[in-house]
Amino acid sequence: MSAPFGDIRGLRAAQRGALERTYRRKVRPDQVVSTELARHLCALSREIGRQVGVLLTRGGAVSKVIVGDARQLEIPDIGRLRGGPGRFRRLRLVHTHLRGEGLTADDLNDLALLRLDMVAVVQALEDGSAGGIEVAYLAPDTAADGTAETTPFLRVEAPQVYELELDFGATIRAVEREMGRHRGGREATKERALVIGVRPDDGHFRETVELVRSAGVEVAGVMRQRRSRIHPRTVVGRGKLTEIVLQSMRAGAEVAIFDIDLKPAQARAFEDATGLKAIDRTQLILDVFAQRARSRDGKLQVELAQLRYSLPRLTEKDQGLSRLVGGIGGRGPGETVLEVGRRRIRDRIRKLEKQVERLSRQRDVARSRRRDRRVPVLSLIGYTNAGKSTLLNALTRSSVETASQLFVTLDPTSRRIRFPREGEVVITDTVGFIAELPPDLVRAFRATLEELGDADLLLHVVDAADPAWRSKTEAVEGLIEELALGSKPLLVVLNKCDLVTEEQAQSMTDQLAAVAVSARTRAGFGRLIDRAEQAMGRVSPLLPGVAGGRGTAVAR
Repeated sequence: MSAPFGDIRGLRAAQRGALERTYRRKVRPDQVVSTELARHLCALSREIGRQVGVLLTRGGAVSKVIVGDARQLEIPDIGRLRGGPGRFRRLRLVHTHLRGEGLTADDLNDLALLRLDMVAVVQALEDGSAGGIEVAYLAPDTAADGTAETTPFLRVEAPQVYELELDFGATIRAVEREMGRHRGGREATKERALVIGVRPDDGHFRETVELVRSAGVEVAGVMRQRRSRIHPRTVVGRGKLTEIVLQSMRAGAEVAIFDIDLKPAQARAFEDATGLKAIDRTQLILDVFAQRARSRDGKLQVELAQLRYSLPRLTEKDQGLSRLVGGIGGRGPGETVLEVGRRRIRDRIRKLEKQVERLSRQRDVARSRRRDRRVPVLSLIGYTNAGKSTLLNALTRSSVETASQLFVTLDPTSRRIRFPREGEVVITDTVGFIAELPPDLVRAFRATLEELGDADLLLHVVDAADPAWRSKTEAVEGLIEELALGSKPLLVVLNKCDLVTEEQAQSMTDQLAAVAVSARTRAGFGRLIDRAEQAMGRVSPLLPGVAGGRGTAVAR
């Protein structure tokens, strides 16, 4: 048996022996703590003038002995929690207090963050005997009568340890059963996530929640914390960590999804503190892209972006990764498993980059053929879920997949249409944009986005029914400049005008100098085609002398 945890310097041999003998004591499965063990802890605590605690297993055996100071007890590292959401660690903490205080905020934080079964405080009286006891444990998300609990903790007190009326075994089984009952009816194939908002922008947070749903993840709950400064280590403060753990256990969540990008160290610190898998905004978008990619081109580009994102986040998760491998004849240090993993990822990235480069050359050949044939190209661009694919289907009578979700269409789709004066025209639907599009995705989809460079006209599709249309329009304009497409002729197409009033549609049309249409009812398509022909630099019989450029694209 190893020495107890904590600083035990200055203790006499007899006191050390008393600490070691604590391991031999047992508690009945129905007891939070036995009267005998409580008296032993209190006598020892008073003798050394420090708080003393034990971690007890479900079977009643002493797993750890902890020695603190007169004011607090610091629990040592007890390893990562294994098991699914809502699982307890199958350990309870019983410790002494010397100053008559009850359960503290630190005790409740330990209960939540360490996912302990219970925390109990025994008052060590001045004569070394055991006084009152106070116990806390996590409350299920509903009370026995079916009403919602207003507090995450339930507490039980008694003036003496032997007067405590609480059956530990039955209580913890009931709590676990209640949590399991609330999770039992949920779809087992879906991950459940807490969506955590740190930025103050409500629209940004709503978009993150929609991304979560688009990824096929069930939203177990949402939490907001508007911080003036992001915590450099865990993103949120210690108090919020406790709330997150409590909410995740009660809601059965396995994942915490943030509306910001996390540094690798922040993600690791959050995971270590809460036991939840941390996913940031970039990884969420990458996961959505991975699910939506259908063509070989799209899958290659998404995989490339995912590998670039994961490379700096590949870390040693446990001691197994530090074992040495390789080395001729076993001589020398060889490579760690971590280094091998990084090298393989770099090799795969280089291979994918070559394949994407080949795709880029193939696309360039196809574009050259179109240029030789002088077939005009119109490219649909816009914020994701603005209705670009629905507009393409309505214009060309196609059946490209559509849905009211983010990033339904990833792979570029081209269709031909005949304009009245222009003749044959190619319309291309491209990947939707989003605010703060991950740089790795922009780099990976370079071959796809090159299609926009050869477009004769960009049709910027705006969702008229979206309350955040203004900020999303600005985000798309910023990406257009970032992709060096600012000199391209552009026509703003105000889609979904059937979902707003005529006054609203007219006001937005005036502000954006746009053409108003409805892809669902096909209203406004005549004006759209006429304005598109004008914007491509051709003279319209209705407006003689009007020619190309962005300014003429929006002339009425």
